[in-house]
Amino acid sequence: MAGIEAAEEMTPEQLEAMAGGELLKGEAGYFLQVRNTRRSSARLKEAIVGNNLDIALCILSAQQRHYCVWKECDEDSTNTESGSQLKGVGRLADQCQDALVQLGTFLASSHAPDEYAARLPSLQELLHDYHVDADVAFFLHRPVIAQKITSKYDALKKNLDNKTETPETSIIRYSECAKHALEPIVQSVTPLLPSRVWEDISPEFYVTFWSLSMYDLRVPEESYNREIERLKNAAANAAKDTSQGSKGKKEQERFLTLAEKLQEEKRRQEEHVARVSARLRRECAGWFPARAVKSAKNETVTRLMQLCLFPRCVFTPTDALYCAQFVHTVHALKTPNFSTLLCYDRLFCDITYSVMSCTEGEAARYGTFLCKVLGTAMRWHGDRNVFQSECAHYPGFVTKYRVSNQFSEANDHVGYENYRHVCHKWHYKITKAMVVCLDSGDYVQIRNALIVLIRVLPHFPVLEKLSQIIGRKVEKVKEEEKTQRQDLYILATSYSGQLRSRVSSMMEESEFHQVLDKHSVASGVSVSLVSTAKEDTNVVKQDSEAGGSPPQPPENNKRDSRGSDRRREEVDREKEGKRDSHISSKSDKDRLKEEGRRKERSPRERSHRYRENRTKCSGGRARALAFRAHHAAPELVTNGLRVVLFLKILSSHLATNTLAAVIEDISDV
Repeated sequence: MAGIEAAEEMTPEQLEAMAGGELLKGEAGYFLQVRNTRRSSARLKEAIVGNNLDIALCILSAQQRHYCVWKECDEDSTNTESGSQLKGVGRLADQCQDALVQLGTFLASSHAPDEYAARLPSLQELLHDYHVDADVAFFLHRPVIAQKITSKYDALKKNLDNKTETPETSIIRYSECAKHALEPIVQSVTPLLPSRVWEDISPEFYVTFWSLSMYDLRVPEESYNREIERLKNAAANAAKDTSQGSKGKKEQERFLTLAEKLQEEKRRQEEHVARVSARLRRECAGWFPARAVKSAKNETVTRLMQLCLFPRCVFTPTDALYCAQFVHTVHALKTPNFSTLLCYDRLFCDITYSVMSCTEGEAARYGTFLCKVLGTAMRWHGDRNVFQSECAHYPGFVTKYRVSNQFSEANDHVGYENYRHVCHKWHYKITKAMVVCLDSGDYVQIRNALIVLIRVLPHFPVLEKLSQIIGRKVEKVKEEEKTQRQDLYILATSYSGQLRSRVSSMMEESEFHQVLDKHSVASGVSVSLVSTAKEDTNVVKQDSEAGGSPPQPPENNKRDSRGSDRRREEVDREKEGKRDSHISSKSDKDRLKEEGRRKERSPRERSHRYRENRTKCSGGRARALAFRAHHAAPELVTNGLRVVLFLKILSSHLATNTLAAVIEDISDV
């Protein structure tokens, strides 16, 4: 009745238009023209508001969305077919979600801003008293927050002399208005979450994320230009048609007037986005506290995903695009203490549980989010110049964190080839997650995996080998579900046809990234940079690129080698001193003497002795691995003396000592 449509089946062009103003949404975002529903919209508003059902229906829809998932099943439901109950519950949750979004959008657009704000409960009441989640509460309050900031800014602008107005003063004034409007919300939200949450992300960042929309971050210039061009062509066609007489002239004037209004709306949005960007640039330094430097690899990204990204990216398709754009905005602002690389790594590396926990509608929205993020990652992957200009010297691609936040060294940032290796890892991880879901035999997992694969098809898969793996799994699903679950068979058939149409554009692995041989991998070239970063709890380090750094002079190499040997000998002597203090029996002293004699043997003697004893001792394969690690230990000095000591102790104890002795010596390190 109101012309507010569910956005699930919108085309990419329509979704892009939904990031614009109200006029662009009405002309290019919806299938129906909003002007054709004005009378029915007024009747619907009168029926809902007249009986005080507007806010009550929104709150009940939000509560029912969770109640239908968690309520206990009836006794008769135990006899239903496996999977049918989950299917029905998921459909009911999606219907509640669609009704909530349509009703909230209708109320915000049909009410005057002051009237809507007066009828809506406060944000704290929605979160605390009505037990509404943050995604729904901020969805209802977002128009009110935007109106408060805009009205305050316009009021201050009218009272000042426009001649003395400068861009800097305008930005400062807008930031003050935003702070004045958001400060009460920050104070009301802070007690609702545990205090340890605010040690990783600030309350200001949390409120900023939930209060903004796609309209605030980006101007859909292509949608505006496309719609303006369409209106101009329609006006020209109406002028050529002389059969309608005066009616054709009126149509021409209407089209031209509408095109001018779109031009004005585009100009206003460009000014608004510029003010918001400047405000975010001023505030981003305090979004992630200094403590986040130590926890950048885990807690900060975890809080961001749990409290911000995942709840909102599955709310509406527009919110899915907003989440992807917001992460890119945080990266582009060069936000301190935020790692874009690790955030993307967490998003891509294990999506199995995220996919299987979605309803059908949420899976589609989650796929839209992944497609947008993958598009950004692949744009950096495809062009070295784009990577150098947008990533190379940004804090989001730093791999070594320091307290001073100064990243002057060249090896502090990820190189282009290493980034391409990481992209290859991400594609492999996504493939692995999809294969797990497709092989599970579970209805929900197979359905959601196929929905996500359809959504991310523009950017995944792009490797021929991974495409063949997914294609075989989808064909297997088609064969198994052809006579069983027809909806899965239809989804699999649809995706299989779309995948085959993209076979010609698939890439070989050598085109995707620089394939490394075994010798390069053994010499320390990192293929999976982010995996190495996760294993280190204090510092995220990047190995050197393949052939990327020039060789050092021989004298420097010798000096570094001698320094490394001296440091290793000092650590060995210190460790031996500690071990002597723990000796309490003659057998322990004999064991240490034997260990010292083994260390003094030359590598050739150790190798010869190892070959003689390999056939005599059991567990030869384990000791062979320890032997190789023992001889490779001197090459790993640059990666930390702890690794050297660990490998030495392990290799020297596996042949003769018990596991308890190995653990005791390792604990000393």
